[in-house]
Amino acid sequence: MSEDETEGKIKQGKGKVREGLGKMTGDDSEQIKGKVEQVKGKIQEDVGKAKRKA
Repeated sequence: MSEDETEGKIKQGKGKVREGLGKMTGDDSEQIKGKVEQVKGKIQEDVGKAKRKA
């Protein structure tokens, strides 16, 4: 597993936590920020996979 893949998975996890906290507190802004962080993490993970396969 490449460094990008690992960092991407970590970002996705942080985003899920942030989204969950936003849901618990009713903060729509935090929920959105969490989802954005998850998407960024997924992109970074996919880039890492592509680099490894190339």
